[in-house]
Amino acid sequence: MRHPLGTLDRAAEDLLRELAPQVLGVLVRRFGDFDMAEDAVQESLLAAATQWPRDGTPDNPRGWLIQVASRRMIEQVRNEQARRRREAVVAQREPADRQSAPAADAPTSTDRDDTLLLLFLCCHPALSPASRIALTLRAVGGLTTAEIARAFLVPEATMAQRISRAKQRITASGGRFRIPEGPDRASALGQVLHVLYLIFNEGHTSSGGTDLYRIELSSEAIRLTRAVHALLPDDSEVTGLLALMLLTDARRPARIGPDGVLISLADQDRSRWDRAAIAEGITLVTRALPRGPLGPYQIQAAIAAVHDEAATAAETDWPQILALYQVLERHSANPVVSLNRVVAVAMVHGPLAGLAALAEMDADPRLAGHHRLDATRAHLLEMAGDRPAAIAHYRAAASRTASLPERHYLTLRAARLS
Repeated sequence: MRHPLGTLDRAAEDLLRELAPQVLGVLVRRFGDFDMAEDAVQESLLAAATQWPRDGTPDNPRGWLIQVASRRMIEQVRNEQARRRREAVVAQREPADRQSAPAADAPTSTDRDDTLLLLFLCCHPALSPASRIALTLRAVGGLTTAEIARAFLVPEATMAQRISRAKQRITASGGRFRIPEGPDRASALGQVLHVLYLIFNEGHTSSGGTDLYRIELSSEAIRLTRAVHALLPDDSEVTGLLALMLLTDARRPARIGPDGVLISLADQDRSRWDRAAIAEGITLVTRALPRGPLGPYQIQAAIAAVHDEAATAAETDWPQILALYQVLERHSANPVVSLNRVVAVAMVHGPLAGLAALAEMDADPRLAGHHRLDATRAHLLEMAGDRPAAIAHYRAAASRTASLPERHYLTLRAARLS
């Protein structure tokens, strides 16, 4: 856990980390107040940290935490000036016997896992993408506000305000703790997966700062996606997203050299890749693709699998990758996908064909001033043998990225061509 949990051993810490979002989900569903529920859960975790080392872990630790947190929550509600009104609201949301906290080891209606429900709430459509990410990491991931702030390079006070406003906005919008049905469910699940995808991407390649990647974010995204997959094992896009994360993260050990410099995919020592993660990812995407319906995460996972299956960069099946990017563009066109497709064009049909395809993207306002456009053009110009132009674009790309590792890599590429 990322909270002060006293003298608990690692197994107990891991258990509390897994149970915390489930307990929070029960309390939010039961009482309807995100802020108060989170405070009550934190108190129950601290109580566990104090009592479990002394008394032993209870047979039903989840029920124990729910019992303690529910009692804290009821105490908070009763201490409010609007006690009668708030207790009436709570009474309408829960059966009449809800004030009698369940016995710690007794099976109750709280045995269901509310992790997915909590994810839906954190990804409420009333919130901005940045707020969804922050609230998901705080409420479901268990990261402290300070940890989230450090990960996204903002002051802790700024992140605290962002999380607080997100909770207030959910309350103001009348957000209810339930899984949407019909088309709304598919849309809500899409938002959840998108948030997990963004968290992973920020962890895999940081958008700014001195670190190339942030393991705490990418690992958290994988953990949360595993949880969603466990709850929705037959959803092909959930499976595809988990496969994509595993296949991409498997290359992380080879992405930075001993000197701390970024290493491109083509130059990586593939013996350092995580073969167990690759095997799991390939198994997942192989199961997901025939099941359908086909979606962008499955296609991206298939592309990652083609890269990971190649024993050397020269053995990469670029025609297959190009075909997959063309399919991906039809499903979810965006400039990053298009840039990757251009690279695949160059690998299949030569750098001049890639440069011609890239020229068609110059007018895209979404890429105006973006370092990836210059970096891609520099790479293709280097392939074509135009060293002076490649140097100019590598330097332009280096000046436009906020990531120090990427800037260093691009600057070195230019220097090696000089």
